Amino acid sequence: MPVDMVLHNAKIYTRGRIVEAGLAIDDGRILKIAKETNLPPASTKMNLKGHVTLPGLIDPHVHLRNQQLAYKEDFSSGTAAAAAGGVTLTIDMPNNKPVTMDSISLRERMKLAERRAVVNVAFYSAFPQKLEEVPSIVTEGAMAFKLYMSEKIGGLDVDDDKLLLQAFNKVAKMGVPVAVHAEDRKILETKRREMEKTGRKDVEAYSKARPPEAEAQAIRRIAQLAKKSGVQVHFCHVSSAIGLNAFLTAKKDGFPVTCEVTPHHLLLSSEHLKRYRTLALTNPPLRTRKDVIALWSALKQGFIDALASDHAPHTVEEKEVESVWDAKPGIPGLETTLPLLLTEVSEGRLTIADLVRLTSEKPAEIFNLRNRGCLEEGNWADIVVVDINRKYKIDSSNFYSKAKYSPFDGWSVKGKPTKTFVNGQLVMDEGEIVAKPGTSQIVRWKG
Repeated sequence: MPVDMVLHNAKIYTRGRIVEAGLAIDDGRILKIAKETNLPPASTKMNLKGHVTLPGLIDPHVHLRNQQLAYKEDFSSGTAAAAAGGVTLTIDMPNNKPVTMDSISLRERMKLAERRAVVNVAFYSAFPQKLEEVPSIVTEGAMAFKLYMSEKIGGLDVDDDKLLLQAFNKVAKMGVPVAVHAEDRKILETKRREMEKTGRKDVEAYSKARPPEAEAQAIRRIAQLAKKSGVQVHFCHVSSAIGLNAFLTAKKDGFPVTCEVTPHHLLLSSEHLKRYRTLALTNPPLRTRKDVIALWSALKQGFIDALASDHAPHTVEEKEVESVWDAKPGIPGLETTLPLLLTEVSEGRLTIADLVRLTSEKPAEIFNLRNRGCLEEGNWADIVVVDINRKYKIDSSNFYSKAKYSPFDGWSVKGKPTKTFVNGQLVMDEGEIVAKPGTSQIVRWKG
């Protein structure tokens, strides 16, 4: 019996090195990686023309919107954007309308995504009003819980450490991680009042209203709760040198913590914010060049665990407003992350091994995504093929995302995802989505 598909004439990244080989796919999984002569016969054969073949990206920080926010993004447009960017699995954030914070709202989102998505989707939940509901949310399949320290999203009072510890203890028993947006709410409120009192509404005022100290303070607080509860905490979008130092102190002390950084915090600074204004507005805001240098230093030393897009789409009208306090913070990143990182590889700031570790292997490990994150026999065939030599300019008007803007608009990049396979099925081919909606999987937590 022939297998479903054979991909041949490829340069495959597997087990820490690139090998000239092909791979056989059957029933959605990688059956064999070998020289072409040693591969089984197949119903479909595809020549990858010597292109580099990597595990599909796992993006642990994506806002797919839908429901009452579908005008910004929906599961069809968001997962098409993911496929176009070589992302084969997204983990969807819970700050939706309605907020994902119980088994009923989680089940509803899963049903919607099941019919529309073209890449695999997993889900966060915010904390529920009643902590006794935590087990049912995990049983329903939540991959992790998300805690926003900057505002109340979900059922927890973020200022109550005793309540947070109870929540963390409950989640620790279930074995799932807690992802944290680490910005101290009280500091943010105080600083914003100071800016608004002076009548300022510019982007620099926004940055001053969300200072690095707010990030560091929140990381220190949560790290202590992680130590006491034993729950695995994943810090989202660490952006500053002082925040990074707070994280690294906790990590060196053996606390159960990991962190991610975003391409926009690595490649943009407060100087770009002045230039691109509200189009580059995000939380946490873009930092100084010294902060960017600190992030790169930590990345090169292996202290950063993952890279995530924090894909946060809005309409252009919601971004281009007169007062910064009225602007919606967020940058769409699903279609730019891989090309930007491949460009860094071509310029020698990253290696292919770094890229795969940060965007596939480590996210799979942090979120217990079994049989994903690397190209090995028996794993799901989640694959991105890249032309590492192709040069082009980022053009947000061509995004599959509904968010047709980007601070990276017009940037020259080198390296383009040309094919994306999800569970062994070709989903994107040379920029065109070729799979039908609903052909992917809803990935649920498996403890």
